[in-house]
Order: sequence, then C-alpha cells, then structure tokens
Amino acid sequence: MDLSATEADLVYQKIQAILRGLDDQNPTQHSDPGMLRWTLHKSLDRNPNSGNIMVDVLIKELEKAELEDNLHYIIPLLHTLMYAITKAAYISDELYEQVYVFCKKILTLPKPYCTIGLDYAQRLRTEKKVPGFSYQKMVVLEQNLKRDVNPHQDKVLLFLDPALVSEAVCNTLLREIQGSQTSHSSVSCMIYVITNCIQAAYGKDTDIALLQQVLKDKSPEEVELLFQDVLSVVERGEQDSAGSRQRHSERLREVYKKVISSQEESTISKLQRILLPSPKFSVHLWTDDDQLWKELMLFMREAGTTDAETEYVKEPELNLDSEANEQHRISVWSNDSGIEKDLPGAEEKESAKLYRKPCIKKKGADVDSVVLLQNLTKAPKGSRAATLQRLSGQSTEVPAGPDRLPTARVVILGDDRALGRLAKAYYSFRKREARRPHRTLKANLQFYCIPILGEGVDTSADMESSAMSDICEISTYLGQVDPWYDKNINTLYDTITKLALMPPCPSRDSTSDPFILDVASYYLRFGLQPVFFQIYSVKIHFRDLTLEPVEDVFLSELKIDLQDCTFTKLNTLTRKKTVVDSRGAGIQVHYQKALASHREREESLVVRTSGAVIKTISNNEGDDLVCLNVYFCETGKSTISGRSALCKLNGLKASSIQMRSLDLRTLSLQLDKDSRRVYNNVSR
Repeated sequence: MDLSATEADLVYQKIQAILRGLDDQNPTQHSDPGMLRWTLHKSLDRNPNSGNIMVDVLIKELEKAELEDNLHYIIPLLHTLMYAITKAAYISDELYEQVYVFCKKILTLPKPYCTIGLDYAQRLRTEKKVPGFSYQKMVVLEQNLKRDVNPHQDKVLLFLDPALVSEAVCNTLLREIQGSQTSHSSVSCMIYVITNCIQAAYGKDTDIALLQQVLKDKSPEEVELLFQDVLSVVERGEQDSAGSRQRHSERLREVYKKVISSQEESTISKLQRILLPSPKFSVHLWTDDDQLWKELMLFMREAGTTDAETEYVKEPELNLDSEANEQHRISVWSNDSGIEKDLPGAEEKESAKLYRKPCIKKKGADVDSVVLLQNLTKAPKGSRAATLQRLSGQSTEVPAGPDRLPTARVVILGDDRALGRLAKAYYSFRKREARRPHRTLKANLQFYCIPILGEGVDTSADMESSAMSDICEISTYLGQVDPWYDKNINTLYDTITKLALMPPCPSRDSTSDPFILDVASYYLRFGLQPVFFQIYSVKIHFRDLTLEPVEDVFLSELKIDLQDCTFTKLNTLTRKKTVVDSRGAGIQVHYQKALASHREREESLVVRTSGAVIKTISNNEGDDLVCLNVYFCETGKSTISGRSALCKLNGLKASSIQMRSLDLRTLSLQLDKDSRRVYNNVSR
C-alpha cells in the first residue's frame, strides 16, 4: 500500500472541506473552516513526512483557484500554505520554486492579493537559499531570544475584561498559556531553532534524533553558543546576495559536526517532529482603565526605549584644543540671546570654539504626538485613500515606525464593548503623550480582536447570528474586508466559550493541543491585512449647568435615548399634549455633511424622534466612506424654514454633528453598547 498516496488523499479531503467552508455563508451550522485548518496543521506534528505532500496539494488548489477566478480562496489558502511551509520538517527545492512562481503571478491582482503575494514572494526568495528562515525568525522574535546582532523586543499583551469574559474562558486561557510557557523554556526554544535549521537544510541526510538528544545533554551556556552560531550562519546566508542553498548547507554542516561526530551518526535516519512554540502571552485582567498605558510604559522600559535622553543624547568626548590647550566649552541648555557679544567673557575667549551639547530633540512627523493626536479624528483633505482607507488596507494618517523599533501586540478578547474600551484607553494614552512629545511611545503598536460570546448575550441558536452581528459589529466588518479573518477568527465567536465549558479529558495531558492558544498564535502570525479605524470624540453637556462638560470617545456606536422628564410641570399638561409628547421630542441637529470630495457643507434640521443611533460602520456593505452614519427613530421632521415632511431619515452621513434637545426631556447616551459607559440628563 502506498502510504504517500493515502496521505495525499487525506490532505486533499481536508482541503476540500476547508474550501466548502469558505463558500458556506453560515459555517456554524455545518463545518468550521477554522477548526478544519487547525486539524490540517496538526497533522504535520503527527507526521513530519507529510510536509511536501501538503504543500503540493495546496499549491495545486491555489493555481486552480487563480485560474477559475475564485479569489476568495487565495488568501486563506495562501496563509495555510505559508504556515505549512513554516512548520514542515523539510521542503524540496521544486516546491519552493512552485510557490515562489505563484506568489509572483498574483502580483497582477488588486489589493490585498498583490501586497500579500509580494510579502510572501520576498520571504520565499530567502527561504529558498536559507531553509528554515521563517521558522527561525518567528521563534526568535516571539520568544525574545538573545541575539548578538540587531536586538529586538516583541511582546504580546492579552487583555481580558472580567465583566465581559466569563470565568471559564479566563481559566482555560491561563491554563493553556501557563502550560505552554512551562514546557517551552528559552533553552528548549534554542534547541528547536538549531535542529529545525539543520533539518530544513538536509532533511533525512542528518540524524536529527541524535542531535536533539546531544543538545538536551549540554549545558544552557553551550546551547546558547551553538544557537548564536546558527543565527550567524542564517543571517550571513540571508545577507549574501550571491549565496546559494548549497553554500548555506555547508556552513550548517560545520555547526552540525561540532555537536556530533561521524562515528556517532546512525546510518538510518528519518524526519523528526520539531514543535513550533506559541508566542509568550502576557495575560492581564482589565480592571484599571490606565492599565494599557502602564503595561506599555513597562514594556518600553524593558526594551530600553523610554528614556529620551539616553536615546537621543550622546556625551561627546572632551577633546583638548591643540592650540589653546583647554577643553571645548559645552552648552547643556542655551539661555543666551543668540548674540555673540552677549556671551560672558566674549572678549577674552573670542578665539575659543563654542560647541553645543546635543539636546533633547524630536524626530520628524513619525513621532510627533501632536500630529498623531490630530490625525486620530481628522483625515487629511484631498486624500482619496482616506475615504476608503479601511478597505484599502493602508493608512495615510499614522506613518509606520521603523523595523528596528520593538513591537507591542495587544490582543483583545471580547466584543464591541471591549474594543470601545480599548479605543478610549488608546486615545487617553496618545493624549497623555501629546503633552510630552519627547516621551512619545517608541514602539510599533498592533491591535488584534478575537470575538467571543460575552456575558449577558443570548446564547440560543436562533439568536446566535443576530447577536453576533449586533454586539460584534466591528468583527463582522473585519470579516467582510478579509475572508481569512471571517473564516478563521470570526467562527470562534461561540467556539471558545463552548470549549472552555467542556470538562478536560482525563486521558490527555492538559497542555496538549491547546486550541484557543494555537488559533490566537495563528492570528498573530498571519493577520497581515491591516484595517484602520477612526476614533471619534464626543463632548457632552448636561442639563445641570453646575456640572462640567465631559469628553469621551467611541469607536463603533453612540446610542441616544430620550429620558422621561422629572419636572412636575409636565403633570399639568392636557391629554392632547401628552399624546403628542409620547411620540418623541424635538432635537435640533447641526452637522457637517460627509462628502467624498471633502468639501465643507453644513446643514441643519429639526427632527421629532424617540431616539437616534450614530454608527461608524454603514449598514450598507458596499459603502465604506469613513464618516458618521446617523439613524433617527423619528415620527416626522421639519427644517429650519418650517417645512415638514414624514419621510424617514436613514443613513445621514456626517463628519461632525451636534444635537440639542428642544424640549424639557433630556437625553441619555450609551457609548459602544457598553452599559458601564452611560451618561444621563444630557442637554446636548
């Protein structure tokens, strides 16, 4: 019996099931493509020899999808393929070439296919001459392993809001993360990198089982020295433009011979399983609103990028003047008028040279916090990309930081309420930075959202899809932009909660196959398509004039309801007047209409309504103008000129808006669907 043919048939059946899941508009009723993808990659751990088979089947399906114009297959399958290449024990040169040719072929497709294809083509060009490069780079960055050249920090911050995430989910995540970090120490991760680089270069031509055993018997210092040797070989192969796979393999052979002598090698060897450890997650229960700022500042202090004086100021050497035989004068902070004659002792030391000590200075616009703060709520005029920036996957407002900066990845588990709280914390963090521009965050910030079933949400099967669209509106939008996110991350909406409530299997190790942790790691590694959102500020004025106005922000929704008036004067109204008031109250609206041309156009109207909702995401999937979408629950409207109309006002688009209650009834505001962020007795 041909085992390779049987394995290929099993892989083919799993990939076809994934494709059916991509076509299914409601995968929760049938198969879960995220779960199928996870089981497909887990088969690489059980059978290291299936790497070539899996890559071969996936590249054929990708070529077929591109030929038949099934573009929604390309990104999910391409991510699955690249993850298989990263985890595979050995890939042949022919398969590397096929994948590289396909990635170059999709460069002719529109965004985001061409951008992701270009990124993967560049990776594969390096992977061809330096096998195992993706694995090595991924593990070194995620585990923060020591490197002699170009050190870098990468930290993952996982925030759990205990008011939104159930205790069972929190306990399950903590158990999986602690088990993963306990079993994967820094030394074991170094051994993974060493063995993977050698096996990816030689395949079955080396005794990897013996290599693993010898490395385990060595001291941590010896393992680290060998690890640094392997890193130097990999970096040399990456930077060598004229290098080849054969030359890289010869360099690795020298490291291999340091560990194992030819007499110890076995004549029969096979591919070995090499684990891919999950990133180091730092779990935080989100109980303090300033916790994000505190953790980021702590991270920058660990990365050594918080002290502005240390980064920008270098003490110059105090050289002696060869002619005057005295030290150069150094001005630490200049308070003089700038006129040379006003300097003290200018007559006596006119010939002496004046040197200014390097002072604290700001960089360009990339770290100017004032500019960043303004760009949070205002798009540049005349920029076409700004109107459709969410779908384009590029931002014209906040420039990307350099690659040398450390990266902080903030993962949020929850729904729109958690993301709204994140937006408020981020805005407060940037606003605090704007007061001290020289203390600007010197790190790359990336945010990741994993929707889960929160507390107080209807869990019945009939209400499941509607609850997902209502309380996870941002995640639903992300799924519309990126089909990979929709099928791999959005399907976790209720899966995580169900798995957390299941009792652990007594016959299996508690740390084996951590599904939630594996999927979160896959999201961090292959969430390559950026989506940018605006943060909108709101200034709230209260009916009680003794109260100061309050400023807040929202990300997805601001809901406005009318409150019953507490004045006794209303009790004396006639019955006819009471009937009219029950239909709503008058609200005066001034707004600046949002236009694709960014022209300023202000309008005003008065509506009689029982409430309103301001959304940042339009109900129309084809409309992606970055603006506020205002919906009134109105009974009628009248313009300032006095004309009245009965048509319903749907989807009013505004870049800014002001509302004021005209009656004695006050307004109640709820931000981002969060019952903890409610303001009562609001006048405007």
